[in-house]
Amino acid sequence: MAELVIYNTLTRREEPFTPRQAGKVAMYACGLTPQAPAHVGHMRGVVVMDIVQRWLEQLGYQVDFVQNFTDIDDKIIRRAHEEGIPTTEVARKYSQMYIEDAEALGVRLPRFVKVTENMDAIIEMVQRLVDDGYAYVVDGDVYFEVNKFPEYGKLSGRSVEEMQAGARIEVDERKRNPEDFALWKAAKPGEPAWDSPWGKGRPGWHIECSALSLKYLGGAFDIHAGGMDLIFPHHENEIAQSEAYLHCEQPFARYWLHWGPVRLRQEKMSKSTGLVVPIRELRQQYEPAVIRYFLLTVHYRTPLEFSYERLDEAKSALERVRTAYQRATAFLRERGGAPPDPTVAEPYRQQFRDAMNHDFNTAQAIAAAFEVVREINTRLNAPEQAAQPETLAELAGLLNALQWMMETVLGISLHAPDTARSETLEQLMRCVIAWRQELRSRKLYDLADRIRDDLKAVGIILEDTPQGTLWRMG
Repeated sequence: MAELVIYNTLTRREEPFTPRQAGKVAMYACGLTPQAPAHVGHMRGVVVMDIVQRWLEQLGYQVDFVQNFTDIDDKIIRRAHEEGIPTTEVARKYSQMYIEDAEALGVRLPRFVKVTENMDAIIEMVQRLVDDGYAYVVDGDVYFEVNKFPEYGKLSGRSVEEMQAGARIEVDERKRNPEDFALWKAAKPGEPAWDSPWGKGRPGWHIECSALSLKYLGGAFDIHAGGMDLIFPHHENEIAQSEAYLHCEQPFARYWLHWGPVRLRQEKMSKSTGLVVPIRELRQQYEPAVIRYFLLTVHYRTPLEFSYERLDEAKSALERVRTAYQRATAFLRERGGAPPDPTVAEPYRQQFRDAMNHDFNTAQAIAAAFEVVREINTRLNAPEQAAQPETLAELAGLLNALQWMMETVLGISLHAPDTARSETLEQLMRCVIAWRQELRSRKLYDLADRIRDDLKAVGIILEDTPQGTLWRMG
């Protein structure tokens, strides 16, 4: 297998990737609290992880990817009151919307697990932390005692003193230390609750991801992922409670991967600030493949500034790729095809592989795909040379490379959904193009132009090229 290098937040450096078990990768990503429609920031994470899985599979790994739904939470309880429905219905409704949005963006879904379906594992983990002296009980609440874990802060690079000074820690005089965090919360009147050794209650936020990832993937699993905003306190607390639970016999997770935020007007896109662009609304304005392309135009660790101008740029760029693919496909079809010659495309395949192996750098990978597009257009713009058998073979090889890059790895279709054309429509358009060409040969240009303009009015674009007339849905 080729050497993959991943930036590990825990060590703050790029490291060669070596999985826990040869040929297999276990990875976990912190998922959604389903209490409102997902926004573009949520989709960046799920698309990034889809790319990670796709590339790992290209390298020959068998991937087990688990992601959670936090389906009980203060926000879900508030939403349930607002909508007058049970918390279970809130979580179900918005989880399903998230899944539909992800699938629309070409995401192959991970193995979803829910907090409410795994209470036994969570309670068992909390009980062991209490038994081993890492946690204590106060009035039905259970807290993790940070001072009992000397390595606390190793992920974020903060000392306990810095955390006390810089973090907004809820004042609770019952806690032994201000930075101690809740593993279990005693039930409040009217809230959903589960039986536990400490009375009725529900989990704290941090414990759920530890319990679920360890239950489904085991200790020292390969990749733990999430947004950069989760490094502290969520992931810091996960490491502390998990490695205390494991008695530090093995690390909780081997590589920590964090993606940058999507920003709107220089602020992180977040429901708490009101600065959000719901993905469902955006899908009504842009094809999902354009949104996915936009999300991949910068390296995953780089913050991504959202703007409609940038989405329009992504749309135009994707159209250039698709046009080249369509032109070359039509050109080869008209000439009976050719066995692909991969020689010309191989340097760009290698450029693409190098980009993906360097911490999943999709921006550089897209640049390699555009080199292939340039090679395709260069050949098509010299039609006499393009018709030569050796050039046809090169075109076929370049097309294979472009399809592998864009569709197989990046998950971006080279066919717009509107162009899922039936064979009947294909035959009809071939006839229309032939009729128009006959009119032009008779110098009946007004009629030929009228055909072109009438087709454009109903959304069909004719493009006259050196290789003949092509059509696409506008």
